Amino acid sequence: MIRTITSFFGTGFLPIAPGSWGSLAAVIVAVGIYALGGFLALLAATVVVFGVGLWATGLLTDGMADPDLSEIVIDEVVGQWIALFPLAGGLWWLGSTLTILPWPGLIFGFIFFRLFDILKPYPCNVLDKMKTPFGVMADDVMAGVYAAIVTGASGALAHGLAG
Repeated sequence: MIRTITSFFGTGFLPIAPGSWGSLAAVIVAVGIYALGGFLALLAATVVVFGVGLWATGLLTDGMADPDLSEIVIDEVVGQWIALFPLAGGLWWLGSTLTILPWPGLIFGFIFFRLFDILKPYPCNVLDKMKTPFGVMADDVMAGVYAAIVTGASGALAHGLAG
């Protein structure tokens, strides 16, 4: 059960770039959550999955010197969902009746999140070096925040809302 959670239903065990597979799975699940309950459901799911992910990562990695195992992708799920907040939240704020998240925002949210998760700009790099379950989760939360900022700004520019 714990490995099912931390690997996000096994996506963390896929070969080559498990973090990218976890992020891709997170986008697909985010589309479903949004379709069922909108932005508030995605927000609630993110908070719940962060808590469950922190707990499960702690159990799985108890006593390990470096708990950031490549199979653990629940942190990518949380970060990826945060990266999609401007898209889902923007539609909610505008009172949109769309039940599907538009694909350009999904693609750019995915790309920006993966970029920040891989590059680990400050403070992602500091959080990553904590070598604790919280650090495992928190560096991806911060990467998600950075990706959300860039995704939101890109959407605003694309739709003529900036400037």
